[in-house]
Amino acid sequence: MKLSIIIVNYNVKYFLEQCLDSVFLAGKNLPIEVFVVDNCSSDGSTEYVKPMFPDVIYIENQENVGFSKANNQAIAQARGEYILLLNPDTVIGENSLTDVCRFMDENPQAGAVGVKMLDGYGQFLPESKRGFPSPWNSFCKMSGLSKLFPYSKRFGGYHLKYLDKNRIHPVDILAGAFMMVRKEAIEKSGYLDERFFMYGEDIDWSYRIARSGYTNYYFPEPIIHYKGESTKKDIKYVKRFYEAMLLFFNKHYPHSNRFFKSVIRLAIVACGTISGLQKATKPFKAFFPARKAIKEFTFDKSVISYEQIIRTMDQYSGEKTRFGIRHPEKGITITSNEIIIDNTI
Repeated sequence: MKLSIIIVNYNVKYFLEQCLDSVFLAGKNLPIEVFVVDNCSSDGSTEYVKPMFPDVIYIENQENVGFSKANNQAIAQARGEYILLLNPDTVIGENSLTDVCRFMDENPQAGAVGVKMLDGYGQFLPESKRGFPSPWNSFCKMSGLSKLFPYSKRFGGYHLKYLDKNRIHPVDILAGAFMMVRKEAIEKSGYLDERFFMYGEDIDWSYRIARSGYTNYYFPEPIIHYKGESTKKDIKYVKRFYEAMLLFFNKHYPHSNRFFKSVIRLAIVACGTISGLQKATKPFKAFFPARKAIKEFTFDKSVISYEQIIRTMDQYSGEKTRFGIRHPEKGITITSNEIIIDNTI
């Protein structure tokens, strides 16, 4: 078995269907197995996709056990030489799996590989390649220095914007939305740390893989990641995000300078509070005038491949356009923040 693909799902059945469709098209020339681990969805996700994708191995949890534990459940059963963590709110091109597997084959020192992720507007997602959240990098991010000097090696070490997003680079941290890992690297570094319920587990795993003697790589194969559609956006999850940052910092930098550590903690708490307030006040935005609408562009999946869709989005990413993918046989159009269903079909 060349590749085991693991998708952890929670209440995004239409995104999951589209993701699985792209996965099986991309894997048609590879020996693959696909796991869907459902974290107790209430939208009937597994019942919906099972008839369409009977070859998938389904693990249906009776409660939401978190991202790390759900992936570990499938990793324990996976037979692939490589294991791919993939979010359900992603779309991959028909050549993507072959291209990334070939890179792994040709670079045995590669422990893990991440790709060039685009959001639903075609914009590059900076978390595609990141530096370790060392005390200094964390301070620069939290203090805003990285925003002031985004292309500086000294101050921009968190998002690595000084590295060309269209070239291959060894990097520190990869995103769990698309993270292909060599199975023998997992055997050396261990499974995902289940103390990270959601967020931060990919940072911790990347860190441990690198410490096991492997190199993590950014590979500029574009995919779509709608980013966050599989995560409920509320204050509880904002809190978990910043708690995960603190967990990573305490785990890997326990002996750092006490004053510096206090500054980082204060910055994390402050950012978490601000983010929480922004989420809490979001319903009141309806009382304010909407900003000028951006352009909308919808691809017809019956006449264009996922590969062509993704490459086109990448090419026109600066046009302030929200892209949609229409599946005419289903009467469904999927965008970054909306599922449009044609009830006449």
